[in-house]
Amino acid sequence: MNAVPKVLLIQPTQRGPGGVLCKQRKIYLPGLAFPLLTAITPDDWQVEFKLEVVDDLDYDADVDLVGIGTMGHAAFRGLEIAAEYKKRGKTVFFGGYMASMMADEALKHGDSVVRGDAEVSFPQLLRDFAKNGRIERVYDHPIADLNGLPLPRYDLLVQKPIGDRLPVMAGRGCPHLCSFCSIACLYQGRYLTRKLDEVLRDIDEVRRLGFRCFYLIDDNIVGNPGFLEQLCKEIEPLKLRWSSQCSLQLARNPRLLELVARAGCEILSLGLESINQAGLDQLGKQWVKVDEHEKLLARFRDAGIMASSEMMVGIDSDTEASIAETARFIERTRIPIPRFYILTPMPGSELFAQYKREGRLLHEDFHKYDGTTCVHRPAQIAPERLTELYWWLNRRVFSLWNILRRTVLTTEIFKHPARQLFALVVNLHYRKYIRQGVPPNIF
Repeated sequence: MNAVPKVLLIQPTQRGPGGVLCKQRKIYLPGLAFPLLTAITPDDWQVEFKLEVVDDLDYDADVDLVGIGTMGHAAFRGLEIAAEYKKRGKTVFFGGYMASMMADEALKHGDSVVRGDAEVSFPQLLRDFAKNGRIERVYDHPIADLNGLPLPRYDLLVQKPIGDRLPVMAGRGCPHLCSFCSIACLYQGRYLTRKLDEVLRDIDEVRRLGFRCFYLIDDNIVGNPGFLEQLCKEIEPLKLRWSSQCSLQLARNPRLLELVARAGCEILSLGLESINQAGLDQLGKQWVKVDEHEKLLARFRDAGIMASSEMMVGIDSDTEASIAETARFIERTRIPIPRFYILTPMPGSELFAQYKREGRLLHEDFHKYDGTTCVHRPAQIAPERLTELYWWLNRRVFSLWNILRRTVLTTEIFKHPARQLFALVVNLHYRKYIRQGVPPNIF
């Protein structure tokens, strides 16, 4: 061990066609986990973090510990990285939601897993290593609140090639218990919010660094409407622009929606999930009403907030006809930034347990649980056909003509030209990955 021990944190990229690593000149929406973990690293440790989509890795680096994030499909690239560092005798641990939900699988490839919240577990892991030269197999220390967190190390993040906005955490978790959701699995209906003055402290630092945009890291920003209202009242005078993700519930509260817009919100990622009510009801998402989709989307648009939608195919009420109708729904509503996934029963989720009991899992090869390949038996579509239809849906929605119709050939281009051009760039970015057969989740 070095005289001053060093930990290296890595967020992997993913592999594209032919096994080529997906790389970008910039990462436009960098995460907050590593700047925050760096800030809570004890003073007697050195720490460095790498974002592989823009950084290169040195497997021979002089480090004592290697921590690897497991976000989405990039988790499997993380296993490759772990193997290289293990060959060189390094101690490797995993964190992030994929490792948290699949700890047994992750432990086949590393020495430890930090499950869920890391604010208590990560410093404890470092103390254990400094004292004993080894770490526990699992660290699982959920936190009761988000108060007292230090200022993230934005100064290190801005040294990397990033876009025009920095992340600020507002809350964590979600009050809903949808059976397919990783957040529901990890937080069990808990939704935690930070003290307003600490959120504002972080926003002030973003401004000090010269940024006029930020995005609120939150699993459902409207999970606590009262907190959101107070936060927006504090943000509004700052005249900044921001984005976040939330449920459609926000549009059911016109007064709060107006306040969010006045506070500078530009883009919200919305979980529409499906156009089929019966399937959503079976997944525990009864509170989403598909017959309200178009009305609520119009409210976001009228408020001047761009919608970025999340939808999935492969729920039990889906048919070939409904997937075709999903494409027409996107075309009709002209959602500027849509995204699609195949319903995937992630290990650790209620849905995984249900499908396993019912004998509906095709296999447990978790490398294929990537949201682009069907791994279960849908009620009305053959698994192989669903995978074909998923890629058909993406190719249609992200055709050049449909991209232009949703981004620049719309009256919104006259009201918010910069925002619509941003949506055009995002769509072209997604289109590039889709044409390569790669899920478009890096931006």
